[in-house]
Amino acid sequence: MSEKDIPVQQHDDAPGPSAHVRIVLVDDHAIVRHGLRSVLEREDDLEVVGEAATAAEALAVVERTEPHIVLLDLKLSTGDNTEGLQLCGQLTEQHPDLGVLVLTTFLDGGLVVDAIRRGARGYVVKDVDTTELVRSIRAVARRESSFDSRSAAAMVQSMNASAQEPSLTERELNVLRQLAHGLSNRDIGARLFISETTVKFHVRNIMRKLGAATRAEAVYEASKSGLI
Repeated sequence: MSEKDIPVQQHDDAPGPSAHVRIVLVDDHAIVRHGLRSVLEREDDLEVVGEAATAAEALAVVERTEPHIVLLDLKLSTGDNTEGLQLCGQLTEQHPDLGVLVLTTFLDGGLVVDAIRRGARGYVVKDVDTTELVRSIRAVARRESSFDSRSAAAMVQSMNASAQEPSLTERELNVLRQLAHGLSNRDIGARLFISETTVKFHVRNIMRKLGAATRAEAVYEASKSGLI
Protein backbone atom coordinates (compact mmCIF):
# COMPACT_ATOMS: atom_id res chain seq x y z
CA MET A 1 0.00 0.00 0.00
CA SER A 2 1.28 3.49 -0.82
CA GLU A 3 0.24 6.99 0.21
CA LYS A 4 -1.66 7.20 -3.10
CA ASP A 5 -3.92 4.40 -1.86
CA ILE A 6 -5.21 6.40 1.13
CA PRO A 7 -8.93 6.90 0.50
CA VAL A 8 -10.29 10.39 0.02
CA GLN A 9 -14.00 10.82 0.53
CA GLN A 10 -15.97 13.80 -0.68
CA HIS A 11 -19.58 14.74 -0.04
CA ASP A 12 -21.91 17.41 -1.35
CA ASP A 13 -23.04 18.86 2.02
CA ALA A 14 -19.74 20.49 2.99
CA PRO A 15 -19.64 24.26 3.68
CA GLY A 16 -19.82 26.25 0.46
CA PRO A 17 -16.84 28.25 -0.86
CA SER A 18 -18.06 31.49 0.72
CA ALA A 19 -19.16 30.01 4.06
CA HIS A 20 -17.14 30.35 7.22
CA VAL A 21 -15.64 27.12 8.53
CA ARG A 22 -16.65 26.94 12.19
CA ILE A 23 -13.94 25.42 14.39
CA VAL A 24 -13.72 24.21 17.98
CA LEU A 25 -10.26 23.85 19.53
CA VAL A 26 -9.72 20.99 21.97
CA ASP A 27 -6.38 21.11 23.79
CA ASP A 28 -5.57 21.03 27.49
CA HIS A 29 -3.04 23.88 27.17
CA ALA A 30 -4.62 27.34 27.07
CA ILE A 31 -1.56 28.90 25.47
CA VAL A 32 -1.78 26.41 22.57
CA ARG A 33 -5.45 27.20 22.04
CA HIS A 34 -4.70 30.92 22.13
CA GLY A 35 -1.93 30.54 19.56
CA LEU A 36 -4.11 28.44 17.27
CA ARG A 37 -6.98 30.92 17.52
CA SER A 38 -4.64 33.79 16.61
CA VAL A 39 -3.30 31.92 13.59
CA LEU A 40 -6.60 30.59 12.28
CA GLU A 41 -8.60 33.77 12.64
CA ARG A 42 -6.21 35.55 10.28
CA GLU A 43 -7.95 33.55 7.56
CA ASP A 44 -11.14 35.14 6.25
CA ASP A 45 -12.96 31.82 5.90
CA LEU A 46 -12.06 30.31 9.29
CA GLU A 47 -13.85 31.10 12.55
CA VAL A 48 -13.04 29.68 15.99
CA VAL A 49 -16.40 29.33 17.74
CA GLY A 50 -15.32 27.51 20.89
CA GLU A 51 -12.54 26.02 22.98
CA ALA A 52 -12.27 23.12 25.41
CA ALA A 53 -9.60 21.67 27.67
CA THR A 54 -11.28 18.38 28.62
CA ALA A 55 -13.43 15.74 26.98
CA ALA A 56 -16.50 16.83 28.94
CA GLU A 57 -16.02 20.46 27.95
CA ALA A 58 -15.50 19.45 24.32
CA LEU A 59 -18.75 17.49 24.16
CA ALA A 60 -20.66 20.40 25.66
CA VAL A 61 -19.06 23.05 23.44
CA VAL A 62 -19.64 21.04 20.26
CA GLU A 63 -23.27 20.49 21.22
CA ARG A 64 -23.73 24.21 21.81
CA THR A 65 -21.79 25.71 18.88
CA GLU A 66 -22.38 23.11 16.13
CA PRO A 67 -18.96 23.52 14.44
CA HIS A 68 -17.86 22.05 11.13
CA ILE A 69 -14.43 21.08 12.48
CA VAL A 70 -12.95 19.99 15.80
CA LEU A 71 -9.19 20.42 16.03
CA LEU A 72 -8.35 17.72 18.57
CA ASP A 73 -5.23 17.02 20.59
CA LEU A 74 -4.96 13.37 21.62
CA LYS A 75 -3.32 14.10 24.96
CA LEU A 76 -5.80 15.62 27.36
CA SER A 77 -6.07 15.60 31.15
CA THR A 78 -5.28 11.91 31.74
CA GLY A 79 -1.65 12.25 30.66
CA ASP A 80 -1.86 9.75 27.80
CA ASN A 81 -3.46 9.60 24.38
CA THR A 82 -6.41 7.34 25.20
CA GLU A 83 -8.83 10.06 26.28
CA GLY A 84 -8.37 11.96 23.04
CA LEU A 85 -9.03 8.82 21.01
CA GLN A 86 -12.13 8.03 23.05
CA LEU A 87 -13.35 11.59 22.61
CA CYS A 88 -12.81 11.34 18.86
CA GLY A 89 -15.08 8.30 18.76
CA GLN A 90 -17.73 9.98 20.90
CA LEU A 91 -17.77 13.13 18.80
CA THR A 92 -18.06 11.36 15.47
CA GLU A 93 -20.71 9.00 16.80
CA GLN A 94 -22.85 11.79 18.25
CA HIS A 95 -22.23 14.20 15.34
CA PRO A 96 -21.79 12.20 12.10
CA ASP A 97 -21.35 15.35 9.98
CA LEU A 98 -18.57 16.71 12.20
CA GLY A 99 -15.02 16.72 10.83
CA VAL A 100 -12.43 15.78 13.44
CA LEU A 101 -8.86 16.77 12.57
CA VAL A 102 -6.28 15.42 15.02
CA LEU A 103 -3.51 17.89 15.82
CA THR A 104 -1.01 16.31 18.19
CA THR A 105 2.64 15.78 19.06
CA PHE A 106 2.31 12.00 18.72
CA LEU A 107 3.62 10.61 15.43
CA ASP A 108 2.77 6.93 15.51
CA GLY A 109 1.24 4.91 12.70
CA GLY A 110 -0.89 2.89 15.08
CA LEU A 111 -2.39 6.05 16.57
CA VAL A 112 -3.13 7.45 13.12
CA VAL A 113 -4.95 4.26 12.14
CA ASP A 114 -6.82 4.15 15.45
CA ALA A 115 -7.91 7.77 15.10
CA ILE A 116 -9.21 7.12 11.57
CA ARG A 117 -11.07 4.04 12.77
CA ARG A 118 -12.73 6.23 15.40
CA GLY A 119 -13.95 8.64 12.74
CA ALA A 120 -11.20 11.27 12.39
CA ARG A 121 -10.88 12.65 8.87
CA GLY A 122 -7.33 13.88 9.23
CA TYR A 123 -4.15 13.76 11.30
CA VAL A 124 -1.34 16.31 11.46
CA VAL A 125 1.52 16.84 13.90
CA LYS A 126 1.82 20.07 15.85
CA ASP A 127 5.04 21.26 14.23
CA VAL A 128 3.33 21.40 10.83
CA ASP A 129 3.59 24.86 9.27
CA THR A 130 0.62 27.20 9.29
CA THR A 131 -0.05 26.89 5.57
CA GLU A 132 -0.28 23.11 5.80
CA LEU A 133 -2.54 23.25 8.85
CA VAL A 134 -4.94 25.66 7.16
CA ARG A 135 -4.93 23.52 4.02
CA SER A 136 -5.81 20.46 6.13
CA ILE A 137 -8.66 22.27 7.89
CA ARG A 138 -10.14 23.38 4.58
CA ALA A 139 -9.80 19.87 3.15
CA VAL A 140 -11.58 18.30 6.13
CA ALA A 141 -14.29 20.97 5.88
CA ARG A 142 -14.85 19.79 2.29
CA ARG A 143 -15.30 16.25 3.69
CA GLU A 144 -11.95 15.13 2.34
CA SER A 145 -9.27 13.24 4.24
CA SER A 146 -6.09 15.12 5.08
CA PHE A 147 -2.75 13.99 6.50
CA ASP A 148 0.61 15.70 6.62
CA SER A 149 3.30 13.76 4.80
CA ARG A 150 4.82 12.19 7.93
CA SER A 151 1.48 11.08 9.37
CA ALA A 152 0.50 9.55 6.03
CA ALA A 153 3.80 7.70 5.80
CA ALA A 154 3.50 6.44 9.38
CA MET A 155 -0.04 5.21 8.73
CA VAL A 156 0.97 3.38 5.55
CA GLN A 157 3.91 1.77 7.34
CA SER A 158 1.68 0.65 10.20
CA MET A 159 -0.94 -0.79 7.87
CA ASN A 160 1.68 -2.63 5.83
CA ALA A 161 3.23 -4.05 9.00
CA SER A 162 -0.19 -5.22 10.19
CA ALA A 163 -0.83 -6.93 6.86
CA GLN A 164 2.46 -8.78 7.17
CA GLU A 165 1.89 -10.05 10.72
CA PRO A 166 1.55 -13.84 10.85
CA SER A 167 -1.98 -15.15 11.30
CA LEU A 168 -2.18 -18.10 13.69
CA THR A 169 -5.27 -20.18 14.38
CA GLU A 170 -6.65 -20.41 17.91
CA ARG A 171 -5.27 -23.95 18.20
CA GLU A 172 -1.84 -22.81 17.03
CA LEU A 173 -1.89 -20.00 19.57
CA ASN A 174 -2.72 -22.49 22.32
CA VAL A 175 0.18 -24.70 21.24
CA LEU A 176 2.45 -21.66 21.04
CA ARG A 177 1.63 -20.69 24.62
CA GLN A 178 2.63 -24.16 25.78
CA LEU A 179 5.85 -23.92 23.79
CA ALA A 180 6.61 -20.71 25.67
CA HIS A 181 6.48 -22.74 28.89
CA GLY A 182 9.08 -25.13 27.48
CA LEU A 183 6.77 -28.13 27.30
CA SER A 184 7.47 -31.13 25.08
CA ASN A 185 5.13 -32.21 22.30
CA ARG A 186 3.86 -35.05 24.50
CA ASP A 187 3.12 -32.72 27.41
CA ILE A 188 1.44 -30.19 25.13
CA GLY A 189 -0.76 -32.94 23.71
CA ALA A 190 -1.74 -34.06 27.19
CA ARG A 191 -2.66 -30.54 28.24
CA LEU A 192 -4.65 -29.77 25.09
CA PHE A 193 -6.15 -33.25 24.73
CA ILE A 194 -4.70 -33.79 21.27
CA SER A 195 -2.27 -36.40 19.94
CA GLU A 196 1.50 -35.88 19.87
CA THR A 197 1.36 -36.17 16.07
CA THR A 198 -1.15 -33.33 15.92
CA VAL A 199 1.07 -31.22 18.15
CA LYS A 200 4.01 -31.80 15.79
CA PHE A 201 1.83 -30.70 12.87
CA HIS A 202 0.88 -27.47 14.65
CA VAL A 203 4.46 -26.76 15.74
CA ARG A 204 5.67 -27.09 12.14
CA ASN A 205 2.97 -24.67 10.98
CA ILE A 206 3.80 -22.20 13.75
CA MET A 207 7.50 -22.24 12.88
CA ARG A 208 6.75 -21.80 9.17
CA LYS A 209 4.40 -18.87 9.74
CA LEU A 210 6.83 -17.15 12.10
CA GLY A 211 9.84 -17.83 9.90
CA ALA A 212 11.56 -19.65 12.77
CA ALA A 213 14.10 -22.47 12.56
CA THR A 214 13.71 -23.66 16.14
CA ARG A 215 11.02 -23.81 18.79
CA ALA A 216 12.87 -21.25 20.89
CA GLU A 217 13.10 -18.90 17.92
CA ALA A 218 9.36 -19.31 17.29
CA VAL A 219 8.63 -18.26 20.88
CA TYR A 220 10.99 -15.30 20.52
CA GLU A 221 9.40 -14.12 17.25
CA ALA A 222 5.92 -14.56 18.70
CA SER A 223 6.88 -12.48 21.71
CA LYS A 224 8.22 -9.69 19.47
CA SER A 225 4.99 -9.70 17.47
CA GLY A 226 2.86 -9.53 20.61
CA LEU A 227 1.25 -12.92 19.96
CA ILE A 228 2.13 -14.17 23.43
